[in-house]
This record gives sequence, structure tokens and C-alpha cells, in this order.
Amino acid sequence: MPPADRSPRDRKGPRARSYDPARTRAALAAQTEVLRTAVHSLCADGADGADDAAEALLARPTRLGGWRVRELVAHLGFVLDWVPKNLGADVPAGAELLSLTSWVTGTRSAAADIDEGVRGHAADAFGGSAAQVAAEFDRAADLLLKTLAEEHPPGLALPTRYGPMLLSDFLVTRLLETVVHGDDLADALGAEIPHDRQALAAATRLLADALAAQAPGGSVELRIPPFAVVQCVAGPRHTRGTPPNVVETAPLPWIRLATGRVAWAELLDVAQLTASGERSDLSSLLPVMG
Repeated sequence: MPPADRSPRDRKGPRARSYDPARTRAALAAQTEVLRTAVHSLCADGADGADDAAEALLARPTRLGGWRVRELVAHLGFVLDWVPKNLGADVPAGAELLSLTSWVTGTRSAAADIDEGVRGHAADAFGGSAAQVAAEFDRAADLLLKTLAEEHPPGLALPTRYGPMLLSDFLVTRLLETVVHGDDLADALGAEIPHDRQALAAATRLLADALAAQAPGGSVELRIPPFAVVQCVAGPRHTRGTPPNVVETAPLPWIRLATGRVAWAELLDVAQLTASGERSDLSSLLPVMG
């Protein structure tokens, strides 16, 4: 397939953020290994009762509706598999390429299809013992890592669920997915997953940019130190001094808020979110990702 030479479409507003392809690939490789370690923690080899304990962990509920840990791990395998399986597929000539923020918005329309696909994948490729689940995850992870190590033309595009994208952009969406669902896995297992810092930064920035694209304007400043600051919401634009409307939170609380894992009021109650100014309540604009 020849590389695409079209530019991704972007909404009117600030210039789209760029991501260094080499740093993106390195971060995705590192985050994949973080997830591999977490998945293998489900299978404690050699210990008496290890199989029963692993099955119990795979059967644990998650905060994702009816998904158990097994379905969540299956989805993570699917996320890793997408690039190797679709790289080289035809992209229609002249097709407009999807921007990163438009990809985030598109996820709102696919929840039912994703759920159906994940349940089938969990029953099929990830339906065996805990050791088989880990082996299947290894297969997907190794295939992605091999793909990341290969050279690809800068303008190469591939099809996605929402439209064709530049490979370099789509890899950023894999950072977002692996961080979001890695956090879901940590929550389900009651464990801590040490996300790759660059992966966490990319996920934070992409969701902040998506909010700014969905609610363009300059009346509210959203701060997510140390990774992102964006202006959003129509109204009077701030030019100097302290902005009149400021929202601030940390990266993981922001990611959970922007993806519907927690509610605005919950973060305010536990002092993980501050909002000052009459326009600073962003709850009606959330989540930004389906």
C-alpha cells in the first residue's frame, strides 16, 4: 500500500499537537511490557492452588459494565493486535484521514460493537486457562513489538473503526487505550500498574485536546500538571494574569474523568479536582471519550 500524503482533518482552533513518532513507538513498547507483567501476575506458576486463584482473578468484575478481568485482558490483546493485523490494508485513494481528536470523539458511537467483539474474543482466543490467556497476550504483544521495530514510511495510513489514520497517529491512540485499560485492570485487581511516563503523558494530552476540540473557546483553562494545559469553552477569552476560570487535576484522575470512570462530583469530594470561576464546571462536557 503506498503511503498516504493527505493531512488529517482537524477542527477549527489551535494547531493540532504533534507527537514524535520515535518516542511514541518507544512508549508503546514500554507500556506493552508493563501490561505483559500485569497479565502474567494473574498466573502464579507452580504454587498450590495457583490455577484456582488465577481463575478467580480472571472472573473478577471490572468497572466496565459486564466485563470481567478476562474480557478486559482480551480487549487489551485486541488493542495490541490491531496494528499488526491491519497494517498494509488498503486505504481508499483520496480518503480524508482522521485526526487524533476526531478518533476520540468517534469512540462514543462504537460501545455496543466493541462490547460484542470483546465478548467473542474473550470466549475464543482468551477463553482458556490463565496460562493460555497469558500466552495469547504474549502473542499479541510480541507481534506488536515486532511491528514497532520495523521501518515504515512517514505517510503510511491504515484503516480504523472510524476511518483511515496515519500510522503515527494511530499509535498514539494505542498509548491512550493501553493506559486507560491498564488503569481499569489495576482497579479490578486492586494493584498498582506503573504506567510508562510518556504513555501517561500522551493519554493525558490527547484527552485534554479532545475536550478543547469538542468545546472550543478560551474562557476556561484546564491544567493537568505536569503534562497539559488547554483552553476550552466558549466565552470571554483570557489574555493576561490569572485566568478567571481554572480547572486543575492530576493525570490519572483526569483520564478517569474524561473516560467516564469517575464523575465530576466524586473528584471534587475527594479533593482530586479543583474548579474556580463561574464557568469552570465542565461536568456537562464529560466524558469526552466513549
